[in-house]
Amino acid sequence: MLDHFKRCLDRHTPQQIALDYPEAGILVPVTDRASDPELILTQRAAHLKTHRGQVAFPGGKRDLSDRSLEETALRETHEEIGLPPSQVQVVGSLSQVVSRHRILVTPYVGIVPHGAVLEASPAEIDAIFKVPVSFFMDDRRLRTDALGFQGSTLYVPCYEWQGYHIWGLSAVVLVDFLNAVYDAGIDLLEAPK
Repeated sequence: MLDHFKRCLDRHTPQQIALDYPEAGILVPVTDRASDPELILTQRAAHLKTHRGQVAFPGGKRDLSDRSLEETALRETHEEIGLPPSQVQVVGSLSQVVSRHRILVTPYVGIVPHGAVLEASPAEIDAIFKVPVSFFMDDRRLRTDALGFQGSTLYVPCYEWQGYHIWGLSAVVLVDFLNAVYDAGIDLLEAPK
């Protein structure tokens, strides 16, 4: 699995966005379950000022002490869900995305042990959950949202898993991951038929 991910992400050319915005790094954690790997996602705490209650990949804004955005993603993941950086094998990055709060986000794909002990930080996270990658490969979207960005429209799927809605920026990152690693062929530029 590690070799497959590495090969795919080495061939993938992540889109870089030339905007002078504050930066953030997020982790797309994938469990090392060979038969059916799972993505680890979070539900942000309901008391937060921004993105409260939304589903997100772990991560956050870059600190001045962070040497790289990859380090940011690993540090924030450890703070949010208790996953130590030593248990993450980062295999590559995905295309940058911009949040509606004008933050330039760089996602990193990391393979983590399936049995890793995760603990939500109550200050930031209400829930941690896992979704099998195979669920997304069937493209069982609940709906499609048309989102504008820099004069273009993206047709972004919204998925529902056990009551959690995965949409917006998280869904854009998810689709980039599925297309890069699993050749899912999900097109964000064309409205689904």
